[in-house]
Amino acid sequence: MKKLLSLVLTMCTLVALLAGCGGSKTTETSTKDSKDAKNKTYKVAMISDTSISDGGWGAACYNAMVTAAKEKGFETQYTDGLKTADFAQSIRSYADLGYDLIFAPGNQYSDAVKEVAKDYPDVHFALLNGTVETDNIVSLLPDAEQIGQMAGALAGLMSKTNNIGFIGGMELDTTKTKLESYEAAAKAVNPNIQVASAYAGSFSDTAKGMEIANSMITSKNVDVMFGDASAVDSGARQALANKSNTYDIGQPSDLVKDDKSGIIISSVVTDNAAMIKLCMDDIINGKFGNKTIYGNIENGSLSVGTLSDKVPQDIKSKYLEIVDKIKAGTFIKK
Repeated sequence: MKKLLSLVLTMCTLVALLAGCGGSKTTETSTKDSKDAKNKTYKVAMISDTSISDGGWGAACYNAMVTAAKEKGFETQYTDGLKTADFAQSIRSYADLGYDLIFAPGNQYSDAVKEVAKDYPDVHFALLNGTVETDNIVSLLPDAEQIGQMAGALAGLMSKTNNIGFIGGMELDTTKTKLESYEAAAKAVNPNIQVASAYAGSFSDTAKGMEIANSMITSKNVDVMFGDASAVDSGARQALANKSNTYDIGQPSDLVKDDKSGIIISSVVTDNAAMIKLCMDDIINGKFGNKTIYGNIENGSLSVGTLSDKVPQDIKSKYLEIVDKIKAGTFIKK
């Protein structure tokens, strides 16, 4: 009987020890997983069909990614100067390398992003100016209507010839909306305004930008311009710099402070970094996907850049009042 009791006690002790070991092991694994997730180094890559040193769209988007990554602790990489045929392969290469977020700064990358994203469900994709929402694709959409109105209002107020210009890269929906809003706002402040517009068919052809701008200046008497064409805009500014009393309105970063020519009178500033940071937060918190992150004046993602000394004080005051109306949705009533 004593032997039986001793055996039972021994078995109970072993069971208790095993249960204790099992409990400790589970706790260790849970703590380790939590620590690994907290200490994970995330990586983000950007692809671009233009150069990150173009002084325009490419540079602004790259700087936005770097700014967001620095704050959120992401490592960064980029590939620029890509041809359309190479978009998907470049994206796929970063997905194969295990990048957590791939940033495509333009609607022109939509097809390539959708093609690759379906094969990499665990990789996250941020599509600027896109209209795609899936489990692993989020679109970042600055308000193209507000951007166009902000630029158009200033152009209309500043023009002395009643002729302003617009150059687009490609006929994308967002670019067409900017042009329509640019024209409507310019005519709202100056009913006599005429708008010359053209598409370069490229975001990287600087020479084409110079050609279009020179043509508008000489044949249309254009004295204020706004572009939505990245490096093409840089070419247009070179043409403007060779003429007197001609001005440019920049985007998406504040270009006045770095403008040596003195032709940029202001910029419509898009805070792409703010939208990218929201993407990064969602990745870290496991909430990424199935939405569009909008950027506008109301949430601080759009703002007026530095107004140069070329803009008279009375026009500055009038323009800032108009921006408040654009924010409130009362400037152009539909």
